[in-house]
Amino acid sequence: MSEPADAPVILSNEPGSFPWSVLAQRHPALVRKVRDAFPYGPEQHRALDALLKNATEGVIEPLGERAADRGQWERWGAEEYTGRSWFDVPFLWSESYFYRRLLEAVGYFAPGPWKGIDPFRPFKLAELDTPEADEELAALDPLAERPVEEREEALLHGSLWGNRADLGFRLAAADGESDVDAQLVANDGESLRSLFAGGTLCLVADNSGRELIPDLLLIDHLLHHRRVRRVLLHVKPYPYYVSDATTADVIDALRHLTGAKGAAGESGHRLWAAMTDGRLTVRAHPFSCAPLPYADMPDDLRREFAEADVTIVKGDLNYRRLVGDRRYPATTPFAEPTAYFPGPVAALRTLKSDVIVGLDARTEDALDAAEGGRWRTSGTHALIQVRS
Repeated sequence: MSEPADAPVILSNEPGSFPWSVLAQRHPALVRKVRDAFPYGPEQHRALDALLKNATEGVIEPLGERAADRGQWERWGAEEYTGRSWFDVPFLWSESYFYRRLLEAVGYFAPGPWKGIDPFRPFKLAELDTPEADEELAALDPLAERPVEEREEALLHGSLWGNRADLGFRLAAADGESDVDAQLVANDGESLRSLFAGGTLCLVADNSGRELIPDLLLIDHLLHHRRVRRVLLHVKPYPYYVSDATTADVIDALRHLTGAKGAAGESGHRLWAAMTDGRLTVRAHPFSCAPLPYADMPDDLRREFAEADVTIVKGDLNYRRLVGDRRYPATTPFAEPTAYFPGPVAALRTLKSDVIVGLDARTEDALDAAEGGRWRTSGTHALIQVRS
């Protein structure tokens, strides 16, 4: 796929920019938070301290000699980027490699007592055990009394907004334009719903916890009302970007649902049954943690997406990977950077990074006039975009 000349790859070397703030501020804070989340021993503490210093002051170093995926990461770019500043290579690559190095530091992959222990698990579980999470599930009961089409629209918006899902549920009872509608910078929701035609849906999940549960509720609705016959839920094969969903997170979310009362509990039990009979299948492809755009996806993943009636790509990171982590003009049609995708594709995303395509010029001008550039990264706006 040829990239437009006016869409340079996003780097992190501009002080004060959003990508710079992630590498210079967010990542160091996360290392400290992970350090305190578990009673790690001296070995892990030394490795975390070294990562903190390296990621802010040093250059990119290769994975350890014994790392099983060292060759894979070299093919993904480590061979080219080793020895360069974290800030001078593509932002998407730096972010992804940071999380891989963080897992190495805490012993996630190495033989020993910390092997397979998710360093982000305490943060993920804490999200589910809140009054807000209970209120969101309780909102399903009055929603269940609404017409099926209204429920579907509300659940779609619940999936879009993630842990602000209560906004989506309010949509079902709203008259005229809701708060949710006003915060959408693009809304192809009707086009997306027209693609639910009784076949296969691929849903590329984003975050765990309170953001994964609305995804599961939407899946249950689509299966239960035969809007789709089968769902392939793509998650990460290992912990990634703090809250990205893994198979273990799907099971935690399902257990949370099956333990709930009312409509939420009914959904949970239906989803559990759908997993056991194969209507809902979890996938954890290694490319899900690649520091690369989906334009570079391997052939087996391409075939799977090609066979689906529609693929829904959830969240900000997956959007960056879908369209490419580049400084496109915001008015670039969504169909252009997604032309490579092997089947109909939809993006559901709240805006938390600089990348954006598919806006009309008036929308962009109005957002810039009202908020400067903050609307791109604040998470207060969202979009539903479709290329069928």
